Amino acid sequence: FCGTLMAEFGAEVIKTEIPGKGDDLRRLGPSEDGTSYWFAVDNRNKKLMTLDLHTTRGQDIVRRLVTRCDVVLENFRPGVLERWGLGWEDLHAINPRLVMARITAFGQTGPLRQGPGYAAIGSAFGGTWYLNGHADRPPARPTPVYPDYMTGLFTAFGVMAALRHRDATGEGQWIDAALYESAFRVLEYTTTFYGRRGTVRERGGLQHAGWPGGAFQTQDGHWIVFTAPAQHLFERLCIMLGQPDLPKDPRFASADERPKNIAFVLELATAWFAARPFDKAIEALKTHDIPHSPIMSIADIFADPHYRERNMILDVPDEGLGTLPQPGVVPKLSLTPGRVDHAGAALGRHTDEVLSGLLGLSPAEIAALRAEGVV
Repeated sequence: FCGTLMAEFGAEVIKTEIPGKGDDLRRLGPSEDGTSYWFAVDNRNKKLMTLDLHTTRGQDIVRRLVTRCDVVLENFRPGVLERWGLGWEDLHAINPRLVMARITAFGQTGPLRQGPGYAAIGSAFGGTWYLNGHADRPPARPTPVYPDYMTGLFTAFGVMAALRHRDATGEGQWIDAALYESAFRVLEYTTTFYGRRGTVRERGGLQHAGWPGGAFQTQDGHWIVFTAPAQHLFERLCIMLGQPDLPKDPRFASADERPKNIAFVLELATAWFAARPFDKAIEALKTHDIPHSPIMSIADIFADPHYRERNMILDVPDEGLGTLPQPGVVPKLSLTPGRVDHAGAALGRHTDEVLSGLLGLSPAEIAALRAEGVV
């Protein structure tokens, strides 16, 4: 995902995969005619080549590529690239201006550094899984696999910061990104709350722990979420619920007291929404200028005019399936907007192009590498 973000904004991104097998993501999630929808989304705009890094000749090709590249992204367990002679010290010696980003479950240091992990492990160890769900039920698994995507986003930011430093000083550096740390970093006030008061934040169910809001079902079976974190929003909410004097009640007069008594407000809101159809409830929320949204399924999203007007659903060219609907580019830049040229391609689709165009190998040399199973 980190590489895809950069590819969407014009970077030439080369992804290497094991010959004959490829990335495991090619076999995950729903697929069509052998094309994984998940792989097609998360590898769009990349040049995809096969390369066996276990081989001496494959490792040599990496070294040659590094002399032509600004950034190396890798997510092996710590020490794997070092065993192949492709660690930071090795590659930095070849290209002192190189930026190298290393993504693992637990980071490059610490007692758990060698631990395997995916997004679920990152969210569990990072503290976000514990907060997901209802207080009287087991912690619910967060979906989708957001620690993967957040770590990709944090890493892309780190790469941009490192490149800016490199351009100013000529110095390359390496980036250590961990799945669990991305999850931990977005825990809001939880760390300080425990560190200062010893209070363990618990699961809040359908609402945020600190202020009125959450998911409410309307009379006709639709779901709406609203949030009222600020005092002026709480006052508007009380007016909408027919309780204009409630903000003057000592139980709700301060941000410290309100969370202790929030159940009363939520009961009022539950009854209020249950007595109204969706359209009337939305109209009232708009009238009182309270932040709100329908809880959107993907079918709702496809039908929504706001998504379409902002180009958030793209028809992306795919060499095997024609076009695939995919999410639009985020964020939107005024002068240099990102773009999506093609979905994630077939295994090894750009191998010859990279080897000949970037490294200058002849057709005979490429054929020899293929015969040896290097590519």
